[in-house]
Amino acid sequence: MTKFTINSLVLVTLLLGINLLGFGASPVIRHEISMTAPHTHYFQVKTTVDLNQSHWNKSYIDFKMAAWTPGSYLIREFARNVESLSTVKNGSLIPVEKINKNTWRVHLSKGQKQVTISYDVYAFELSVRTSFLDDTHGYINPASVLLYVHELAQQAQSVQINPHKSFQRISTALKQTDSQTYEAKNLDELIDSPIEIGNHQVFQFKVGNIPHQIAFYGQAKVDTTKFIADVKKMCEEAARVIGQHPCDHYLFIIHNLQKGSGGLEHLYSTTCQVARAAYETENGYHGIIGLLSHEYFHLWNVKRIRPMALGPFDYENENYTHNLWLSEGMTSYYGALILQRSGQTTTEAYLKSVADEISSVENTPGNKVESAASASWDAWIKYYRPNENSRNSTVSYYSKGSVLGTVLNLWIIKQSNGKANLDDAFKYLYQNYYVKQQRGFTDAELENAFSFVAGTSAKTIFQQLVYGTVIPDYAGLLREVGYEWTDVNQGKTIPYLGFTVTAGKISAVLKGSTAYDHGLNVGDEVLKVNSDTFESVDKTLKDKNVGDTILFTIRRDGLERTLAIPVGKSNLSAFKISSMTDLTERQKALRLKWLGKIN
Repeated sequence: MTKFTINSLVLVTLLLGINLLGFGASPVIRHEISMTAPHTHYFQVKTTVDLNQSHWNKSYIDFKMAAWTPGSYLIREFARNVESLSTVKNGSLIPVEKINKNTWRVHLSKGQKQVTISYDVYAFELSVRTSFLDDTHGYINPASVLLYVHELAQQAQSVQINPHKSFQRISTALKQTDSQTYEAKNLDELIDSPIEIGNHQVFQFKVGNIPHQIAFYGQAKVDTTKFIADVKKMCEEAARVIGQHPCDHYLFIIHNLQKGSGGLEHLYSTTCQVARAAYETENGYHGIIGLLSHEYFHLWNVKRIRPMALGPFDYENENYTHNLWLSEGMTSYYGALILQRSGQTTTEAYLKSVADEISSVENTPGNKVESAASASWDAWIKYYRPNENSRNSTVSYYSKGSVLGTVLNLWIIKQSNGKANLDDAFKYLYQNYYVKQQRGFTDAELENAFSFVAGTSAKTIFQQLVYGTVIPDYAGLLREVGYEWTDVNQGKTIPYLGFTVTAGKISAVLKGSTAYDHGLNVGDEVLKVNSDTFESVDKTLKDKNVGDTILFTIRRDGLERTLAIPVGKSNLSAFKISSMTDLTERQKALRLKWLGKIN
């Protein structure tokens, strides 16, 4: 554990190899963030624009608040939390004209050299996508706190943090230029750099020669020595995928809370929120390392290896791409694969997780309706806004993309006869578009990368599996690496109704089930089953056979009615991956290319 105070920030910055001097000319935009009464959940912000240095030639200047934050594809309307925005003219505060939902216009005087606006931001939503302030800590997601000027998006910006007197530490991946001041080279870097303020612990380690930190907020019963060693091991394995690290420093911000809510990737950092009790169980601890693995691999996939739409960003509108299945789904795939390769997950456990995920995707009716590409494009209106019918009409680009990670990895290995795997496709994308051209890739360029690495056209498999809903040849691909693919439910007659109940009411009805076909609805309160009190779906089916009819008494819109629902046969799969015996030398070689192991 490292004692880390504001006064020691310079020392830690030097350890991180960050240059405090000569960072560049004075930033055109300067932000100052204070928190005078943290318990009220308000940040006080002052933003100043140097009009001379920016060569501003308009009679007004528009300040905007982002409507969303990169990595979380939903319009969140951060401007709704901005209050009391004003500016100063001739020594007096004057109001500012608001011209639309997220834009404030300041009219300038002739010869005005700078403009300063002041405003408050209410921050009381503790998630990785938003900002939060109370008497224990502050968390700033810059998209939801700092206003920006669109025309100056490529100009350098600084942020001065004035912590409340009870807060002693500041952690951010932004370059430090003074004891409490940080600088970003442009708007994208600023928005992509969260800030943790409080009294958190700070742990340090290196990956190669690259300094890493963990800002650890909240109480948790954890062996920090083991935890740091496990995170370091994961990071080292992740870095081997591409073989080139894009950072000179990196920061994990970890919030230990009663209930975790996932993570969000950033250019040189990540924020993860985990359940504080999770460290105390084997599965919970493994889940935390898995989350960190996913977010860390985003350093390459999506932050550097990215679709064209994902940077530079339009912060006011949706940024559409067909490729979130790759950016998010394949990051999930690598998050798990990295732990298997590093030995932090057994091969047996890893293969079970692969089979279970495929089962989940193939048992989702929406998987036959929506392609991975369509799910990616519609993320803005579907993924973060699910309803009772979502499972019937959509598929998660996370889960489907992870499954495609397995499938396309095996396909590349088969087509190249073991000369290449999925790592090579990511290396190709990294070198050709991020390193050489400093841009994202188009849909066609993504497909071409897979064709190049596999040594054969990927057009058909992309049309079928990425842009279509064809079921992959799981059995044939796994056979290439010496595994058998079986459905343990095949040949079984399992009674099935196709609905779930939560707190006495139907919460989901799956398309194609007898419950769906015979009129049970989400929201129905189940009162009785064949005149008996309803307890659960499992108990209802315990003594029933396929073909039996069950009378359900339900309450819908305050009125009781009875529906006759026949018991159907389950068409749900339960897939299993098991090793073949007497592997050929080719199967052994291809398996090694897939998993990095023979067993």
